Amino acid sequence: MADLSAMEIRTIHANGVEFTYLALGDGPLALCLHGFPDTAHTWRHLMPELAERGYRAVAPFLRGYAPTEVPADGAYEGAALVADVVALHEELGGDENAVLVGHDWGAFPVYGTTERFRRSVAMAVPPVGALLAGFMEYEQLKRSFYIFLFQTGLAEQAAAADGFLEGLWRDWSPGYDATQDLEFVRRSLGAPANLAAAIGYYRAMLGATPPSGRYPKPSEPTRPVLYLHGAQDGCLGEHLTKDALAHLPEGSKAERVEGAGHFLHLEQPRRVNDLVLDWLRD
Repeated sequence: MADLSAMEIRTIHANGVEFTYLALGDGPLALCLHGFPDTAHTWRHLMPELAERGYRAVAPFLRGYAPTEVPADGAYEGAALVADVVALHEELGGDENAVLVGHDWGAFPVYGTTERFRRSVAMAVPPVGALLAGFMEYEQLKRSFYIFLFQTGLAEQAAAADGFLEGLWRDWSPGYDATQDLEFVRRSLGAPANLAAAIGYYRAMLGATPPSGRYPKPSEPTRPVLYLHGAQDGCLGEHLTKDALAHLPEGSKAERVEGAGHFLHLEQPRRVNDLVLDWLRD
């Protein structure tokens, strides 16, 4: 287990939001983005190895995830996340040697910001084109029940109920002990405003909350991406990844991680770290 006490906890103002982030090491920026229901602590296995390779590993808590503030503009569309990454890259002193790693919701802005990073890695959510191709299949719709629940007025009550978030982790990564991760999640999403913010991402995704209009449409990926997906992912079925490379630039790679579900970087940290570090080394 990584020594969490070795990580610095800092804040920075970017794109109108005060972000709190974990940091470790010195060198070119390695920006690591978490998803739902998760926190910046999800990168506790990867960050020390990035630091050992000469990077300054930075893992922000995404907009609305405490201790990052709930954004005043209430915007959670994908374009807002892309704008956050662009601003964080600038405010954190990122240059042409910066790299980006994103999991789940953190993968969405990876695809829209490749031109700013030397290398990019996305995990557990394939490019939108590949995702949409199989999303309406019956088995996938069952897995995605929570997305539709989150469009309703029952969302906050359901997500706050005992066992709901625990159930998602259990279904998405069967056999993984998420006790520590869930404690981090409770600290981050325990307040109603933070939980509503996390649900807001899903409401923006399906249009229940209209786009804010503040952010331009993200660009398509222009540089190669490494895409990783757990073979036993209970959130997004592996069938959704079959055409991932067709929606990514030439030179991209896709890897299936055996013995892992949705939170593959926590379930198989040695394998995932090796894949990420090898990609960043090229």
